[in-house]
Formats: sequence, C-alpha cells, structure tokens
Amino acid sequence: MTQIPAGYKSKTLATWAALLGGPVGAHRFYLFGLGDWLGWLHAIPTLVGAWGIQRVQDLGQDDQLSWLLIPILGFMVAYTMLQAILYGLMPDEKWHARYNPALATSPDAPASGWAAVIGVGLALMLGATVLMSTIAFSGQRYFEYQVEEARKISQ
Repeated sequence: MTQIPAGYKSKTLATWAALLGGPVGAHRFYLFGLGDWLGWLHAIPTLVGAWGIQRVQDLGQDDQLSWLLIPILGFMVAYTMLQAILYGLMPDEKWHARYNPALATSPDAPASGWAAVIGVGLALMLGATVLMSTIAFSGQRYFEYQVEEARKISQ
C-alpha cells in the first residue's frame, strides 16, 4: 500500500470544494493555498452579483444596474460548476501527475470513488440550471428594456 504523502490533494475534495464554495474560490484555496491570487479574484464577481441582488431587494425590479450585476453572479456560479465537473472527470493518473506528483508513478495511488461522480452530477445539474436561468433573466430584462424604449419613442 502506498503511503499518502503530506500535501496530498484529493480529487473528490476539490470537486466538492468547487461545488459548494467555488464562487468564493474554495477549490483554488484548497489546491493552491491562500496565496492563490486567482482564488481571491473569484470573490469579486460573486460580490458584484450579490450587490445586484441586494439592489433588487432595496430598489425593486426596475433597477437597471441590477439587471447587469445579477448575471455576473450567475455566470460565476456556472463557471465554478464547470470547474467542479472538470476536476471530477479528470482521470486519476492525470490528477496525480498534476496535483500529487509523488504519486504519479505509483500503481497503488488512491483512486477517486463515487463521491466525485456524485459531485460531478450535482455540479452539472446546478450549473446547467443557473446558466439557463441567467440567460433567460438577461434576455427577459433586455427585451423588456427594448419594449419600454420603443414606447418612449412612439409617444
């Protein structure tokens, strides 16, 4: 049995970190540490989108700035769900070569199990739902705005 080295990175844990905390960079922090600047950048679009939701709650649905801000959150969630899918579907050999080089050549390297597959399935469902909802929301708001502008011109 191969001894698991210090600093071992689990594919299953990375998949679930992206699924549950991806919009705030949890998967990046798990894989690369708290010094990962891309992980810290994940929070910016997430907070901008959350600000859009807060604007809708405070100002109502007619706030045009929130129409632009909310889809940013939706696309960020969809992006991190894609990351979870990519992590979960990466072959174990490639995963170990990239994140656990000490185990890359070991025939007894730990394999991911059903938990990674379940994480991929949930990420696929959530990501597809959020992406389609974001596209529908953006399209609806765009066409409502166009109708309103056409009314102003015709009067």
